[in-house]
Amino acid sequence: MTATELFLLALLIIFLLPWGLWRLVGGDRIVPLVVVQIVGGILLGPGVLGALVPEAHATLFTPDVLQALSGIAWWAVMLFVFVAGLELDLDHAWKARTDTLVTSGLALALPLALGALAALLAMGDPRWLGPEGQRWQLVAGIGMACAVTALPILVLFLERLQILRTALGQRVLRYASLDDMAVWAVLAIILVDAERLGRQLLFFILFAILAWAARQVFAKAEDNDRWPLALIWLIVVALGADWSGLHFMVGAFLAGAVLDAKSFGLEKIDTMRDRVLLLLMPVFFLSTGLRTRWEMGGLEVVGVALLLLVAAVAGKMGGVAIAGRINGWPEGEARLVGWLLQTKALIMIIFANILLDRGVISSTTFTALLLMAVMSTMLTMPMARRAGRTA
Repeated sequence: MTATELFLLALLIIFLLPWGLWRLVGGDRIVPLVVVQIVGGILLGPGVLGALVPEAHATLFTPDVLQALSGIAWWAVMLFVFVAGLELDLDHAWKARTDTLVTSGLALALPLALGALAALLAMGDPRWLGPEGQRWQLVAGIGMACAVTALPILVLFLERLQILRTALGQRVLRYASLDDMAVWAVLAIILVDAERLGRQLLFFILFAILAWAARQVFAKAEDNDRWPLALIWLIVVALGADWSGLHFMVGAFLAGAVLDAKSFGLEKIDTMRDRVLLLLMPVFFLSTGLRTRWEMGGLEVVGVALLLLVAAVAGKMGGVAIAGRINGWPEGEARLVGWLLQTKALIMIIFANILLDRGVISSTTFTALLLMAVMSTMLTMPMARRAGRTA
């Protein structure tokens, strides 16, 4: 088969198998499609399909096919993270700053601390550390991965629960928005490179100036021009961030975060996010699965993933419970908010991808984080529905 035919066959598998399985098991009533797609990527990777039928796997996923898929995956995740940045509404967060800061701070700090502690206890073997990483970067990265909330997937879950536009739903989005900002800030600190510090300082100075100019341009632009301009702005900032030694996804998030979502319209942002999820993100899930290797043995990786899951759930639920007492929430509301903020899915996988790309963590650590993200996201909806009935 030609490279084009192999590429199209790979696309057919990527889009057909997860969707077909999702429909077969009952759709959203059982599990979100995004979770099935992530699991499908793992099954198609070298850890499962590659181990069962290595020759067929190597024949289908040739270097040319992988290169083509990687290009689509990079663009997909740039768009997805950009839209996640657009979702931030700092004005609303500031108006309810006491409740927002207390809740988001505790919901971030406690799982981060427990996750870092779990990394110290269970990940002392040097094989968990990437070739370019240091011990403190590994611990900080694992802690932050346990604290992440996936804002774009949270929006989808809030829609499914029919509370997205309610006061509670908007509060939950504010908490997740500030935590998302903290994720990228911590990531920038982890990735600071002394040799490229000058570039990174220059990038942030230029970004601050260009961000101010971009807001003026977007405020005056006609509706039909905003999205084309947004794509150009996204690429410029992502390119600058990657050149500086950070990562293009850090730039993608910053590019969206500084823009005013109201100028785009909430419905159009929702439409863009849904289209990216439908048309492009399944390719990213496959490329994620292709990184999943079981170098230290499946049981050890699964054991660490379960430990990190316990740290993430206990930390998030504990932090939100404390915040609920401080803010005087109604009984049972903290459980619902805690489980909603527990969803990790794409943002944590993106976060882990960056750490893997930069050599901070090993592929074994990436596998453990990926498994934890999948399990955490699968728990979110059923537990949130149960908590909602008692709230």
